Order: sequence, then structure tokens, then C-alpha cells
Amino acid sequence: MTRAAGSSRAVLATRPAGRPRLDPGELSVGVVGGGVAGVAAACVLAERGARAIVYERERWLGGRAGAWTDELGGVGWFEMERGFHAFFRQYYNLRALIRRVDPALALLAPLDDYPILGPAGTASFAGLSRRWPVTLVQLVARTESLGLRALAGVDLRAALAMLRFDLETTYAEYDQITARQYLDGLGFPAPARRMLFDVFAHSFFNPEATMSAAELLMMFHFYLLGNPEGLVFDVARRPFSVGLWRPLAAYLTARGAELAPGEEVIEVARTPGGFSIATAAGRRDRVDACVLALAVPALQKLAAASPDLDGRRFRAGVGSLDVTLPFAVWRLWLDAPTAGDRAPFAGTTGAGLLGNISLYHRFEDESREWAARTGGAVVELHAYAVPCDAAEDDIRRDLRAGLGRCYPETRGARVVAERYLQRRDCPAFAAGSWASRPGVATDIDGLALAGDFVKLAMPSALMERAATSGMLAANLLLARRGVAGEPVWSVPPRGVLARPILRRRGGCAAGCVDRWRPWPG
Repeated sequence: MTRAAGSSRAVLATRPAGRPRLDPGELSVGVVGGGVAGVAAACVLAERGARAIVYERERWLGGRAGAWTDELGGVGWFEMERGFHAFFRQYYNLRALIRRVDPALALLAPLDDYPILGPAGTASFAGLSRRWPVTLVQLVARTESLGLRALAGVDLRAALAMLRFDLETTYAEYDQITARQYLDGLGFPAPARRMLFDVFAHSFFNPEATMSAAELLMMFHFYLLGNPEGLVFDVARRPFSVGLWRPLAAYLTARGAELAPGEEVIEVARTPGGFSIATAAGRRDRVDACVLALAVPALQKLAAASPDLDGRRFRAGVGSLDVTLPFAVWRLWLDAPTAGDRAPFAGTTGAGLLGNISLYHRFEDESREWAARTGGAVVELHAYAVPCDAAEDDIRRDLRAGLGRCYPETRGARVVAERYLQRRDCPAFAAGSWASRPGVATDIDGLALAGDFVKLAMPSALMERAATSGMLAANLLLARRGVAGEPVWSVPPRGVLARPILRRRGGCAAGCVDRWRPWPG
């Protein structure tokens, strides 16, 4: 596998063995959903000779990381997305997917810092050591609200749970309590807690009042404490549609996959030896196997309309899923520039509903060209975990006020154009939900699940969990025919203070870990 990052601490979770390719006509797979998970699954399958059909309700690929062509007065035609996405450097499997069409990862531009702006000051992640405990000491030293007196009140035993992360043990001990209950028990001073923890929880769309404490600890391990690549990340130089999804569409079709954009699947029925897939437009296909790579609401809707998918574990797992609070994305084209020292991306706390500020004209070519031509700025504001009863006008006022507090130079800027989106389709990770969350494998022969809601036996989240689960779903179907699947990589699976890793045996095509090995060389 092409190396996805330069770290010697990345570990191999699985490298499924077998023959290199399927025989012609041996396997056809319907991949329902053309987001990160579905495209990852389709690539692995098509590369090994399967006939893959990718059904996508929208006219474009990408799902929640997709982009589409839009038009606004004062802007003209542009590519609109569902919001900024960070490409962290430990997203090994997502990066392996991108390398299929961009071997040098030229799409991605590195950021130097990921500042957190708040009333108590600014936290910076630039230049943090990748070695523990040096990283933790540096982070504490940079948090202005954390002094020696404040640290004296922290429950160190509770805090050490972050460094003792172990998937089985952590979820057994902490999944039944909320992130808020765990954070309350830490005893961190309120300003430091907002800077270091609240922003983190909201970045995954889940409010700490309901989010599983185990999920929060896993996120801390994956993004910070167990991450060998550092916390800063890369951003896309071009819109996702241009830089990623259209090239991947061409990549798939060149390998015999069929793309079915604008085809919403309304029923999946079991047939002798496979499945029948029906779309709202009247299309019906017979396939040998199926990957359901949908967002939670669409997956539950399809399951309800597909009585043949009657596996008890499948039904219980899908039925147990839920969505978290809504999120809002507001992109503004302003007639005045932002200050020259502003970071391209900044998280915020204590600024009302505002969760982060993205300055698109600092990193994306399309927005940069507009700003250079007009002298303005392209600013995107995110609100995470928005109360369900919040009115759109109130959200807009709150976001604009938060922007003005963080970047005062924008207060007098006129809005030339805007595009506002509000959605509620991101998975919830509520306290107590781990046991019932479905994995990649189901109790229906030939049916696999993929998406960022799927339970995996390795630390991962967001786009990386989607890409990883898609690859594992493809591996599962290929393994049943003796064909080698995709190597899957991860951060170290346990914290630095966890018990030593035990070697596990057995196949892991469905997401369990059969071996952990350091990245070679």
C-alpha cells in the first residue's frame, strides 16, 4: 500500500490475504450511497474485479463531504459544500483513497496552526511535540487559564483515563456516563475546560450533555493523545467536487464501476443468492452482495421500506441509531478583507453558537480568486449542536455577532452574497449506545454496513471512520471469495499508559483487529 503518512508509529490493523483478483463476473455489488464510505468500498471492489454499482440520491458524489455547482448574484457560479472539512494527517485510509487520483496529495495544503479563540485567550497547537508527555506539558503551558494553582484542583486519576485509552476497557467503564459527567469530575477550571474540551466535543456535532464519555476519550486518543502526526491538519486547495469527487468518479468508471447519480434506492430485497435493488426512478438491479453506506436517517428509511432485510441483529442495530442536534453552515462573501494575520481556520468558544471560522480565501483557489478580484473575503461560519427550536434568523444574528467579537474588522463589512445551510443527519454517540451500535458485518449474508456511525475495533472518527468502514465492508465481501482486500492502517490502538497490547488472532474483514504492526521503515 502507498504510504499515507510519514509516521513510524502508524500501525497496520489488517492486511487481508488471498488471491489478487476475482474471476470475471464472479461478484457484483450494489453500493447504496456515494459518500466517502460508499466510494471507498466501490474503489476497493472495482480494483479487484467486482462489478460495482454506486447508487447516489444526489447528482454528485461525496455525501456530507460533497460539493455542487451553485450560483449567486455578486459571485457567479461557484462550488458549494456542506461545510469546511479538516484532513488530519492520521487519516491514513482516507488519504489512501485520495492518493488513487492524487498520488502526491497535491489537493491538500498544510496549515501551521489550529488556534482556539475564546474569552480567556487563545490556545495554539502549532509546533507541539509529538512525544508524550512533552505534548501534554506544552499544551497545558499554552492554555492561559491553566496555572499551577488551577492544576492542583484537577482529579489526576480521572484525567489519566485519557492516557489509558483501551477500546474495550474504556467503553466498558465510560460509555454509560456522559461527557459532561466525566468532565465535571475532572475538576478543570471552567475557562480551560471550554478551551480544551467543549470545543472538542462540539466539533463532532455531539453536545457534551448527551455524548458518551467513552466516545470523547476515544476522540481525545485519536486526535491528540495517541496521534503520532500532531493535531494540525491539511485543508483542500480546491473545492471537493473539482479536486476529489470528479476524479474519483472517472477512476471508478475506468475500472468498470457503474455510477448511478440521481438514483435514490427505495428498497433492497433478498433474492436467491443475492439482492434486488429498486430505485425511485424505476430502476431494478440484481446483485450478489450489497453495501449500505448511507447517513443514519436514509439508512433507517431504507431499512423500514425493505422488509426482506430481516436479520435480527441488523434490525436492532440500525434501529438503535439516532442523529445528534442540527448544525448550521453560513458562507458569507464580504466586501472587506479580514486582517492579514488571521488563521485560515480557527475554533471558537464563548462566542455564542459560533463553533469555528473558516477563511476560504486563504486556502481555496476559487474563493481566493474572488477575493483578489473584489478586495473582499469569503468567510464560512459553523454552528455545531444547534438547539432544535432555534430560529434561523436568531442563528444568523448569533453567528454574525460571534464573528464580530472574534474578528472585529468584519463588523462593518457588507454581505455581498451568502448561502446558509442547516442539516440534521450526523450520527449521535449518546451515552450507553456503544453496545447496540452496528458494525460493518451484519447477520444477513452478503450485506455490509459502512459510514461514520459504524462501530469499529480501532480508533477513528468522521471522514476517516467513513473511509475505513467502506474499505472494511469491501474486504468482508472479498474475503468470502478468497480475494485479498485493502490494507487498513490506524493510530496506535491504546494509550501510552494502557496495558500492553495483546496479540489477537482471527480474520478482521468485518472490523475486528487481528494484528497491529508498526509502519515499515
